[in-house]
Amino acid sequence: MTLKYILGASCLALTLSLAACQPSADSNTNAPASQAAPQTAKLGSFGVALENMDKSVKPGDNFFQYVNGTWLDNTEIPADKSNYGSFNILADLSSERVRGIIEAASATSAPEGSEEQKIGDFYAAYMDVDAINAAGLAPIMGDLETIANTASRAEAAALMGDPRLGIRAPVGGWVDVDVKDIENYIFYMGQSGLGMPNRDFYFDEGEKSEALRAAYVDYLEKMLTFAGRDNPRARAEKVMAFETAMAKSHWTNEKSRNRSLTYNKMTKAELKDYAKGFPWDSMLETAGLGTQTSFVVRQNDAIQGLAKTFGETDLDVIRDYMSASYVGSMASYLPSEIDDARFDFYSRALRGTEVQRDRWKRAVSQIDGFMGEMVGKVYVTKYFPEDSKQQMDALVENLRAAFKDGIDNLEWMGEDTKVQAQDKLAKFNPKIGYPDEWTDYSGLKVDRNDLIGTVKSANAWQWEDMISKLGGPIDRGEWGMNPQTVNAYYRPSLNEIVFPAAILQPPFFDPNADPAVNYGGIGAVIGHEMGHGFDDQGRKTDGNGEQRDWWTEEDGKAYEERAAKLAAQYSEFEPLPGLNLNGRLTLGENIGDLTGITMAYKAYRRSLGGKEAPVIDGLTGDQRFFLAYGQIWQRKFREEALRTQVKNGPHSPGEFRANGIVRNFDAWYEAFNVQPGDALYLPPEKRVRIW
Repeated sequence: MTLKYILGASCLALTLSLAACQPSADSNTNAPASQAAPQTAKLGSFGVALENMDKSVKPGDNFFQYVNGTWLDNTEIPADKSNYGSFNILADLSSERVRGIIEAASATSAPEGSEEQKIGDFYAAYMDVDAINAAGLAPIMGDLETIANTASRAEAAALMGDPRLGIRAPVGGWVDVDVKDIENYIFYMGQSGLGMPNRDFYFDEGEKSEALRAAYVDYLEKMLTFAGRDNPRARAEKVMAFETAMAKSHWTNEKSRNRSLTYNKMTKAELKDYAKGFPWDSMLETAGLGTQTSFVVRQNDAIQGLAKTFGETDLDVIRDYMSASYVGSMASYLPSEIDDARFDFYSRALRGTEVQRDRWKRAVSQIDGFMGEMVGKVYVTKYFPEDSKQQMDALVENLRAAFKDGIDNLEWMGEDTKVQAQDKLAKFNPKIGYPDEWTDYSGLKVDRNDLIGTVKSANAWQWEDMISKLGGPIDRGEWGMNPQTVNAYYRPSLNEIVFPAAILQPPFFDPNADPAVNYGGIGAVIGHEMGHGFDDQGRKTDGNGEQRDWWTEEDGKAYEERAAKLAAQYSEFEPLPGLNLNGRLTLGENIGDLTGITMAYKAYRRSLGGKEAPVIDGLTGDQRFFLAYGQIWQRKFREEALRTQVKNGPHSPGEFRANGIVRNFDAWYEAFNVQPGDALYLPPEKRVRIW
């Protein structure tokens, strides 16, 4: 895996509509004459689905509802989803397309070892539920016996380090560029080991939190029953106590975001001396990391505490912990009752999802995870026209130019810091659509008649592919997402912004839409990803990907003051009664959103060349821009999923990504005549302006 920031599906939907109390564009005597919009836009007449709006809501009271209110009222979350919105709609479309690619590959008589054979055979094996049920636990029985017969903590650590098995361990990690030695890769080691999303789930008070913990113990009991352990309830409770002890050492998500704290380079000897109690040599050797001389230890004292807990825990509890973890990690490839038990906790209890996704949808996800670029090559030839890539290239450069002007005109930043900021901006590397070179899957083996064996070998292949980078040159061409993924990300170690093909569709991007829509949609996403290079943590890395402080003390203080104001604003939002957002946890994404809309708007205005945009369907260019911005964050949540998102995710729910950002943006007030007394109104001096 690669370390990256993503715009992910946890980003929520936002909608905008004109309110009756606001003057329409037709009453603006300075507006240009109304013109017809292109009729080929996919959404509405110009790229926004106006029928989704709720014009009974004032934009200044709840912009999210104004843009998306009718859609929210009329849309039911599908039973197989915990939330639903723009990202899900496109992801479903992508899945349908990938399914077609997979089934076409399956229909051919492909040579052994070909990509078509691998895709087709994996799909067929995963879809053969009758064969999976008939096999029962036989495919993993040998591994379960090995776990049950583990004779020492060293043997347990070795099993945890085996990439084939996917057994949970107190620590995990990945390979990425060493951000303080940028010509080399290094292995980053981080806290792990918990079966629930983070430490807070083990300690939060309240009826719902207690119910989730009880449900998790029930889940552990079921996994241990499947594993053949006697007295599974008593064992599950001891495993829960072990995880709770580990959770006490874990850093909060908020603390783990702080790059100033998470770069702790240690030699292997230093790690072993610092974090006593865990058999490091055994785990590292099995993981193929035995010859590594140094590591970056992220949550250093947490890992120290985790090692101590591991060393003090009864070996029988560790065996039960591994057994439950292993059965759970393989549940999707095991009989339906095991698969359903995992779904009941992780999807139903944690996120409120009512039913499992169709098996074919899950098969598509599996193939995306194991061999995604195989189908990605076909996907882009069928669904991503070259002119879309060219238009995106132009949009990115327009956003870069707007950002450049924005930095030049910052009144709070000194000239020395501006030079460094401009250098970083100039070195942004945009990647659009798909990689220039595709992953070579020749070493990946797929056996139609051995699903578990194939999964284990695929796990090992992916791991070995990752750690093979250690000691080698930096690969600046690799991608962390497949072309068919509806997402985007910024990777600080390579200072790159990446936009897979599948997100470059309406409502984010439409080559036939009004330019205001594309700037308000994908333009804001481009600006968001650029913004990650300058958010509260991105600002700690320079244009070469090196983690260092390139700010003057005065400028750094001015930045932090502005960021703190945005964090305070978001901490006041209350998505559920008694559950407020954590403005510090979501700060990076919120700064990304604010930067994104700021730079997209500036780029849009630049694109007009000093002229006013035409009025279309009674809407000014600025109004269309903000409507498009609201449209991309459209999303509904089940209560359980919303609660989990707020407690665990770095993204604010969509309603607050919409409302929390526009209320800080002057042009939005002008576009919709937002006045004092409106619920979202902020006095000019309280609006946060960073970039």
